[in-house]
Amino acid sequence: MFGLGLLGAWILAAAVAAVPAHGGYSLRTALVRLADFARLDFGASSISGLRAAAVVGERLPATLELLTAGAIVAFVVGIPLGVLLGRGLRAAAPLIQVVAAAPVFCAGLGLLWLSAHALRWTYAPAPLPWPSLAEGGRAALLALGALALPGLTVGAAGAAAVQLAVRRAESGAIEEPYRHGLRLLGLGSFEIDRLYLAPQILAGMLARFGEIVLTLFSAAAVAEWLFGWPGAAVLFLKSVALHDWNVTALVLLAFAVISLVADFCGVLAARALGGVP
Repeated sequence: MFGLGLLGAWILAAAVAAVPAHGGYSLRTALVRLADFARLDFGASSISGLRAAAVVGERLPATLELLTAGAIVAFVVGIPLGVLLGRGLRAAAPLIQVVAAAPVFCAGLGLLWLSAHALRWTYAPAPLPWPSLAEGGRAALLALGALALPGLTVGAAGAAAVQLAVRRAESGAIEEPYRHGLRLLGLGSFEIDRLYLAPQILAGMLARFGEIVLTLFSAAAVAEWLFGWPGAAVLFLKSVALHDWNVTALVLLAFAVISLVADFCGVLAARALGGVP
C-alpha cells in the first residue's frame, strides 16, 4: 500500500505538471511529463526560469521547520487534552470541538492582534538560521521568536487532530474485555492503564499519524500565507495562482511523500506496540 501510494503521488504530480498555461491538455503531454519525472527531471519554473527542484528545495526546509514546531505544540497540548476529554471532561468535549473547528486563519489573526496590542510585539518573519547557530545565539533567539506565532497556529490545528486521535483510541481501548479479567486478578485501575491502556492509546494515535501530518500541512499553508513565512506551503498556493505547474507538482509530490512516509512509519510503530491488527 505504501508503494502504491508513492506511485499514485508520482503519477498525480506528473499529471499536474502537464497542465498547460492556456488550455489544450493532452494525454501525450502527461505521459511525457511522467517519463521526465521518472528521470527526476521536474522541469523549470515558468515564473523565475529556475529549476523547479531548486525553487522547492530552497523553500521546503522552512516548512519542515514550521511543521516541527507545530508538531511539538500539537503533541504537548493534544495528548493530555485528549486524555482529559476522554476520561473526565466529556461535558467539555463539544466546546473543545467548536474551538478546534475555528478556521486556522482566524486563530492566526487572533495571535497577531494579541502580539501587537497586548504584548506590544512586532512580528518579523525569519526562518531559523541553522548554519549560524554556533556563531551567534542572539540571531537564533530572534528567529525562534519569529517562529513562535506561526508555530502556535499550526500547533493549535495539530493539537485538535491529536486529541481527536487520542480520544478515538481511548474509546476503543477502554471497552476491551481484558480490563475486567485483570481486575479479577487483583490489578488496580492505575496499573491496568499504565501497563495496558497507555500502549494501546499510543498505538492508536500513531496509526493516525499520517492524518495528523496532513492537518499540519493544511494549517502550515494558511500560517505561511498569514505570517509571511517563506515556506513551500505558501509557494504551492502562489504557484497555483500563477499557473506555475512544475513547481506546483513538485511541492505536491514532496508533501504527499512526507505524508505517506509519516503514515507508513506510524502504522509500523502502532503494529510494534500491538495496537493495529
